[in-house]
Amino acid sequence: MTDDRRKGLATRLIHGGDLREGPGEPVVTPLVLATTFSFETAAQFRRVMSDEEYGFLYGSLRNPTVEELAAACAAAESAEAAEVFASGMAGIAAALFSSLEPGDTLLAPTQLYGNTYALVERHLRRAGVEVVYLDATEPEAWQRSAKVRYVETLANPGFPLTDLRALAETKGDALLIVDNTFASPAICRPLELGADLVCESATKFLGGHHDAMAGVVAGSRALVERTRRHRYETGGTLDPFAAFLVRRGLKTLALRLERQSLNALALARFLRDHPAIERVRYVGLDTDPDYELAMRQLDDSGAMLAFDAPGGLEGAERLLDGLELCARATSLGGVETVASHPASTSHRQFTPDQLERSGISQGTLRVSVGCEDGDDVVADFERAISLV
Repeated sequence: MTDDRRKGLATRLIHGGDLREGPGEPVVTPLVLATTFSFETAAQFRRVMSDEEYGFLYGSLRNPTVEELAAACAAAESAEAAEVFASGMAGIAAALFSSLEPGDTLLAPTQLYGNTYALVERHLRRAGVEVVYLDATEPEAWQRSAKVRYVETLANPGFPLTDLRALAETKGDALLIVDNTFASPAICRPLELGADLVCESATKFLGGHHDAMAGVVAGSRALVERTRRHRYETGGTLDPFAAFLVRRGLKTLALRLERQSLNALALARFLRDHPAIERVRYVGLDTDPDYELAMRQLDDSGAMLAFDAPGGLEGAERLLDGLELCARATSLGGVETVASHPASTSHRQFTPDQLERSGISQGTLRVSVGCEDGDDVVADFERAISLV
């Protein structure tokens, strides 16, 4: 098999990890639901069980459908290998726990997804890991000794954008682990910028249709193997049907992000110019603080934006209630536009002080822009704003 990393991104998304080897093979990934696999001889059974020979033995170890998705994700991320998980958080947990031991130091951003923050505070600290929070927008502050640097390419709810190359250049012996969920490999590939491991919630853009839950960790074979063992020993195995759906969605990732980026830019420009809207954060706006970094680091500006509705929490909820086309829903990355209130959903674990440091007010709304006609999305928000 040729090295998929030499091909263009759209080609890798469609053909990466293709396991076809001979005539009469299916063009699309077969859905294999079997939980256990038989062997011709006891000796072969023993060799596969001891990893002397590659093969399928039990669903929590390997599954053909799941393996093809993992190979496709590795190709998409420009990685040597990838492992897939039952959820994005299962992948993040595997990446962190397989890289840290009691007494190690983890550097993490103050602008952090709420569930990741809960994982760090409730589980990593209990395991004896020292945690230091730093501002993701100040790379120079990260120049201190640590076992792991953990950041998000685009922080939830869509800002700030982290300078990954700057953090990679000064990491020394530390591992740089990047949650790339808000960008996806369609617009950013952190491994190409110096990261050691990249995590994705494949529930979001990779799957792209709000119908499958999965996670991905990609990087070197040695580091990914550690996450695979963690996955097997803690039970975060991905269901084959979810793997089938994500693999199908991955094929259109580049096309979807191209359309979503165009729609998001149109909505962001409308919101920026609307007199009732107090603040808009979208890296594709030439007025955004992260615009210049985005032009260097991203292939496109993506689907995620955030803005402050007038009137705080009451105004934000009235605006959400006024939406007709766009859904009031959590999650992101699907073909449908969805909007949510971060302070009461993705960042509900944060104190008021933490919310303020993360740039999230009670009026902040997060929007994952979909693939609808852009004019219809803008019109929906225009109507909703008029009701506030």
